[in-house]
Amino acid sequence: MTRRSELHFVFMNYDPEYERLRADKTKKGAYELDSYLSKKHDEILAKNLQPGTYNKTLSLVIVDGFAVEISEDQANVLRAAKEVRIVEKNQELE
Repeated sequence: MTRRSELHFVFMNYDPEYERLRADKTKKGAYELDSYLSKKHDEILAKNLQPGTYNKTLSLVIVDGFAVEISEDQANVLRAAKEVRIVEKNQELE
């Protein structure tokens, strides 16, 4: 059985630490926000999915979210995670 990976966007629930870091408009604040989100998103994936079965392509700073290549079954697992608000499959415009 081959699992087809497709790009999904995962958006997180409200996080006061994200809001605090996002309010800091300094270069140091921007670096801390990038580091915090990347680590947080990696931890959520590692906690919920098997290593090597997904490919996180980027963390989104403007919203607390990330893009990841996963199967529909994996998307459903992430949808059930308490930290996750929504998981949407990328819609290709044709």
